[in-house]
Amino acid sequence: MKKILMLTSLAVALFLRVAAQEISIDKGWRFSTGDSSQWASTSYNDQNWKPIDVTRIWEVQGYPNYDGFGWYRLHVIILSSIKEKSYLKDSLKIDLGIIDDNDEVYLNGKLIGKYGGKGGNIKSSNYGPRSYTIAANNPSILWDKENVLAVRVFDTGGDGGMYGDKHLITMADVMDHVRINTDADFSYGDNNSLGKSIKLLTTGGYIYKGKLDFALTDPENGNIIYQKTNDADFAAGRPFTYIFNVARLDKKSYKISYTFTEEKSGKSITKTEGTPYVLTPYPSSKPKINGPDVYGARPGNPFLYLVPATGRKPLIYSAAGLPDGLTLNANTGIISGSVTVKGDYPVVLTVHNSVGTKTKKFTIKIGDLIGLTPALGWNSWNAWGLTVNDQKVRTSAKAMAVKLSAYGWIYINIDDGWEAAQRSSTGEITPNEKFPDMKGLTDYIHNLGLKMGIYSSPGPRTCGGYLGSWQHEDQDAKTYGDWGIDYLKYDWCSYSEVTAKNPSLDDLKKPYFVMRGSLNKINRDIMFSLCQYGWGDVWNWGAEVGGNSWRTTGDIEDTWKSMSRIGFNQVAEGPHAQSGHFNDPDMLVVGKVGWGDNQRNSRLTPDEQYTHISLWSLLSAPLLIGCDMAHLDRFTLGLLTNDEVLAIDQDALAKEAHQQLKNEDYQVWIKDLEDGGKAIGIFNTSDKYQTITLKRNGDELKGYNKIRDVWQQKYIIANGSDYNVKVAPHGVMLVRVEK
Repeated sequence: MKKILMLTSLAVALFLRVAAQEISIDKGWRFSTGDSSQWASTSYNDQNWKPIDVTRIWEVQGYPNYDGFGWYRLHVIILSSIKEKSYLKDSLKIDLGIIDDNDEVYLNGKLIGKYGGKGGNIKSSNYGPRSYTIAANNPSILWDKENVLAVRVFDTGGDGGMYGDKHLITMADVMDHVRINTDADFSYGDNNSLGKSIKLLTTGGYIYKGKLDFALTDPENGNIIYQKTNDADFAAGRPFTYIFNVARLDKKSYKISYTFTEEKSGKSITKTEGTPYVLTPYPSSKPKINGPDVYGARPGNPFLYLVPATGRKPLIYSAAGLPDGLTLNANTGIISGSVTVKGDYPVVLTVHNSVGTKTKKFTIKIGDLIGLTPALGWNSWNAWGLTVNDQKVRTSAKAMAVKLSAYGWIYINIDDGWEAAQRSSTGEITPNEKFPDMKGLTDYIHNLGLKMGIYSSPGPRTCGGYLGSWQHEDQDAKTYGDWGIDYLKYDWCSYSEVTAKNPSLDDLKKPYFVMRGSLNKINRDIMFSLCQYGWGDVWNWGAEVGGNSWRTTGDIEDTWKSMSRIGFNQVAEGPHAQSGHFNDPDMLVVGKVGWGDNQRNSRLTPDEQYTHISLWSLLSAPLLIGCDMAHLDRFTLGLLTNDEVLAIDQDALAKEAHQQLKNEDYQVWIKDLEDGGKAIGIFNTSDKYQTITLKRNGDELKGYNKIRDVWQQKYIIANGSDYNVKVAPHGVMLVRVEK
């Protein structure tokens, strides 16, 4: 009787969602680590399994550092009314949010879908959204009865499990194969006008006819600025293209919505995006020297530094006070050589062109510490995932040299997927066929004045299933040195297989101590980036094991939920940031991302992307671009080439901002700067416009009378003791204050 009552209550709850022709399956799941074929069976008793929240990774729910198999089970009534109310009645669809990394899905004991490898045979990381479709007449479905849905997940490393926002059972819909592609770049015209081409696409065999509604809305007041409805028809291989142009937009983001309604079924699909707006001013034709004020290298090791400078080309470079052993190429701005004597060397850099001359004081510190300011560069993972290859890296390096190096961007880092399947006969790591000449690639990057980074794991395998450095640390470090590598990302991944099941703090430290020791044996400065997701409060000991930076979180996604959760929770970590040692809240997700060969625009709105760059700069975080460098549109370039914003990240004081104020709608973060000023981020974390007050007479800000809008690079006139600013939803006002 008790079970019948429980199912009746469940059925009532499910009926509440059936009006929308969907059954929510985001609650009621049970979970167990380990692996057994019995766990797919309907007869298995899972009452002793622990409840789990499928919107969050399993690591934060009592399973820290856990990699390997985990099973999720759910008892759910699949109501036939969702079939009766559907337009297409032939297939059932099960959405499981995000799986990290591989899965098999069983319905009432029958395998209905799988994605990725299994256990020790796994060869790739298949993290991502999952949706499975089965025929409505499949005997595995028990209509209007209790069903057991079991999901077997294998996690290769890092975040693990089933999580995210979309956990639903629905009928397959006529719009399931329709996509509104908005990934084309915006075009910029006179009078702040914007234009774009969007496409309606399908991969199914259905011929679609209907209406496409276009609407431009001002989110500040909800007013519709422009609206138009167009006839639309398309089929597989024959997209419908809509081109629009809207004029005289202010410097803020407007909401665009595209809604296609299919005429026979009445079904609709909608996609929204924000209009970009560029705040960063165009660089002056007069020369300007950007980048940090300080740079560190170890005595006797090869030295490479590209003086970052903007201005009309050609630029002529010179330097006074360079230590013995260093030379500057007057035409390229590349400083190279080697310095044998420890010390601080004050240098005056000069850049000259046809319209002026600019100088800058710069300190070269030769000693035991490198990475005195956070790394600025690019990492292949968020763009290309395991599809990275030599040509993609060369293209990225060339784009950085041409478009970004003048602002201090310097690292080109290859993430997972470069390693051959086997080591050489003498044990050396070798690249696979995608990288035919790693030394040649490194030389190419160095000749551009840039630096080269690479990736490995202390375990037997990387997260993508490639060879790690386990028991080959000295060999790998020497190989990296021979190739000329300047940066190593060292990702925990399969190290869980060769250490204690519940690793102690010493266990967490050990692999990083080992590789740091190996790197110290070679004649090369290699930045050491620890990637172990913040386990063991790594910020307390990352510097101790020789890390120049350390990940404080799991992997970032290009969503507001992910970015804001990560960025606004860097509180306990903050005091541990210091010169040469920085907290790393993961890579940037602006521009075109994809984690593979299918690139798309970041799902962050323009306002959220401004928040992303502003917050990471205030946090003194490594700024590692994760987008397709060959397609840097005007908006993304504006995000990445604002020298005053980057100067906040690269400030020589190397302090991290602290959270000065937090409430439900907004936050204020303040960062101390070396020149005595402060950088302040005023963040609107709500979904509506907010007028936020910065109290200038508070203990921290008293006497700071000058306020500068950093993104627009202009001073603000503010009277009285309070500074009131209107901030867009999920947006930011980034200012510097001075006395």
